[in-house]
Amino acid sequence: MKYVLFDVDGTLIDAVSNQRRVWATWAQRYGLDPDEVYRVALRTRPMETFAQVAADRDARECLAVLHELEDEDVRSGVYTAFDGASELLGDLPPGAWALVTSNYEHRVRGRFLRTGLPVPDVIVDAAAVEEGKPSPMPYLRAAARLGAEPGHCLVIEDAPSGVRSGLRAGMTVWGVNATDPVEGVHRHFPSLREAAPHILARITNPEGTAPV
Repeated sequence: MKYVLFDVDGTLIDAVSNQRRVWATWAQRYGLDPDEVYRVALRTRPMETFAQVAADRDARECLAVLHELEDEDVRSGVYTAFDGASELLGDLPPGAWALVTSNYEHRVRGRFLRTGLPVPDVIVDAAAVEEGKPSPMPYLRAAARLGAEPGHCLVIEDAPSGVRSGLRAGMTVWGVNATDPVEGVHRHFPSLREAAPHILARITNPEGTAPV
């Protein structure tokens, strides 16, 4: 059997406006420039962002405020699944796919509930690993929980850190939802909808495991 491991934000769910709104509210709480904070947050993980934009603040307090705002956004924000996501996930064989996210499982479940997307048995979130993307550990952990060899796994990503994570895990990596391909991907699709039939064919085709 082949397996497919999906990133979430930017791959299955369009959360850009939500992330921008959350970071803007956080920045305003601390009297910071929302645009500058968001530019930093796009490139770094939260604790690294705080170190750059609010070095004089208690990082744990900063993180607690951010988590509070993110949880509220899950409850009240508007989320949109990318075109084709619901049909694709619904057509995948049970036990053949997982989610690998830098977010937390309860937020992912909340977003999937809001968008009507099916939830798999395996979700590897930020709390499940000591090192996040671009470390290979998140994708390797997902493969282990599925009982899959890394070479039998297809990673679907939109971001450079996630692509590097999948490649370092020894997996085939396809990029979606971008005009230009991320460096290193084995295949690139401008949209998830365009990638969907190829993903299904890859998972259901018993022949071969080499990158295509």
